[in-house]
Amino acid sequence: MSDPAAPASDTIPDAADAARPRRVTIVYNPTKRHTKALRRAVLAGLAEAQELASRSNTAGWAQPAWLPTTVDDPGIGLARRALEDGADLVIAAGGDGTVRAVAAGLRGSGVAMGIVPLGTGNLLARNLGLPLSDPMAAVRIALSGSDRAVDVGVAELTREDGTSSDHVFMVMAGIGIDAAMFAKTNPQLKEKVGWLAYVDGGLRSLGTKKLHIHYRLPGHPAHSAYVSTILVGNCGALPGNMELMPDARLDDGELDIALLQPRTVFGWLAIWRKVTWENRVLRRSAFGRRIIRFTGSDKARMLSYLRGPSVHVEVEGTEPVELDGDGFGEVVDAHFWADPRSLLVRVTA
Repeated sequence: MSDPAAPASDTIPDAADAARPRRVTIVYNPTKRHTKALRRAVLAGLAEAQELASRSNTAGWAQPAWLPTTVDDPGIGLARRALEDGADLVIAAGGDGTVRAVAAGLRGSGVAMGIVPLGTGNLLARNLGLPLSDPMAAVRIALSGSDRAVDVGVAELTREDGTSSDHVFMVMAGIGIDAAMFAKTNPQLKEKVGWLAYVDGGLRSLGTKKLHIHYRLPGHPAHSAYVSTILVGNCGALPGNMELMPDARLDDGELDIALLQPRTVFGWLAIWRKVTWENRVLRRSAFGRRIIRFTGSDKARMLSYLRGPSVHVEVEGTEPVELDGDGFGEVVDAHFWADPRSLLVRVTA
């Protein structure tokens, strides 16, 4: 696949194309509470951009197109429709599910995706350093920021009946207790307290049995393990000041894999300490890394990391799977891989 950051051709655009107002489409989740604020922010941001364009005698933006998501189309088809209509920018406004769906529709197109976070976790926006609670600031970045080419995670999920389907994820996929946690999270509580609702789901999932997995990375022999969960990450920061995968990068063409194998509740506490203190604070200095080397042997057995362009995971029986916090049913087999730099995302200039 060609690099979406590269120009489509060496042809110099003619004057008519250069003068054409740019087109922006907003794919938004109409069930989110901040829809009115979103509309105000987009219209105000476009007015600002139009004024700047007038001063510099350059093309501005045309009137925006608004495409609300539905149960039948959470954003993939809408993003492709925006491409067919000639959009120069597609803004995904909503939660992680909307962002993931729009990313799937724009993957490989060379058209940038802007993000206005309106959800609970806002995982990709968090990892990109975008404003999480200021729609106006997010709109400004979407309209005037820089394009960054990032990897897209792809998951081929195989069901018990042998059927399979491909889905994308931008942040993280998981099989095991994390998928059970998202499934058990109370949606009403999530609406009231945000990502803290996942703690409730997590506490109710701690009794989930260990799963027996067989996994294989390219060029390596197959291994088996008993784990509480296996996580496959495109990037590694989560809400609650957690740096689950500190070495994960959005544009390295690699996936980071975490195997969580705590034996007791105290094991989970040790993992919690690692991802909130060691990974986020101690790893940032030479002295801190020395402390980790002297004190981290037990935690290393509870949380271990792997890395590769892809990983193939088989489970015994069936297990739930999640992609960016949304459940995707139960699987017997999953193949995850990175599609390198296949999506343009608008970030701070």
